[in-house]
Amino acid sequence: MRFSLRHLEIFVAVARAGSISVAATKLSMSQSAASTALIELERRYGRSLFDRAGKRLKINETGRSLLVPALELLARAEEIDGLLSGRSGPGPLHLGATQTIGNYIAPALINAYSERYKGCAITLEIRNTAEIASRIAEFSLDLALVEGAYVHPDLVVKEWLHDELILICGVSHPLAGRQAWGIEDVLAERWVVREKGSGTRQTLDTAMQPYLSRWRIGMELQQIEAILEMVAVSPLIGCVPRVAAQHFISQGRLVEIKVPELELQRRFYVITHKAKYFTAGIRAFLDICERA
Repeated sequence: MRFSLRHLEIFVAVARAGSISVAATKLSMSQSAASTALIELERRYGRSLFDRAGKRLKINETGRSLLVPALELLARAEEIDGLLSGRSGPGPLHLGATQTIGNYIAPALINAYSERYKGCAITLEIRNTAEIASRIAEFSLDLALVEGAYVHPDLVVKEWLHDELILICGVSHPLAGRQAWGIEDVLAERWVVREKGSGTRQTLDTAMQPYLSRWRIGMELQQIEAILEMVAVSPLIGCVPRVAAQHFISQGRLVEIKVPELELQRRFYVITHKAKYFTAGIRAFLDICERA
């Protein structure tokens, strides 16, 4: 066998970073050592794994073919190392989540996992649906929980939990004093909404499709908390997940606007890479998600 696990570890790090210097930093080694190891791996087999353009490296077809089995072998090797070293529980787990899930649902799931496997390292990366899906596609995350459906040839997207968006306004807003609302009422108002690419915006765009020409978006924000605060202190109305708005409504800072014409029900999804090796940690976390 002409390669070592260290060769594969360096290859994977470079493939993810697209840069030897960045990969070397992540692996706590010198750039020259990482470069030498990568060149050595290519020379031993007489095949290049990257197309080189200056200091940037772009993984080629051979490298892409190697990436999936290399990741699986490294994951299995880490499990074997843990077993032989006497470590209990699975290895590190890298999760991704969109804002609603990351801020309001994932903490309880992570706590349940931590209680089951005390001392196991777990990280959570919170971004919008498109960004998280991209991170799964490049194998930077083990699995992700997202608010919007996402289509990608390399990803497995599985329906998970039910969720609902609601419309909101501030307590001093003219709509707050109504007992009933209709689509004409909200079309007359200016809105603050999430950015394109978020699951919340995806659901809202679908619901508002028949009314796009009359929909008045006054502001786009990337944080749900910012939308809640903006609606509470301004004449704008907004649309957020119910779970995010409940505290503001119970405090008397926001009022829910119920518009029968708008379908704001949605699903949460679990995303994994179809070629991802499911470690014990991934399987355990998926089990916790299924019980949620």
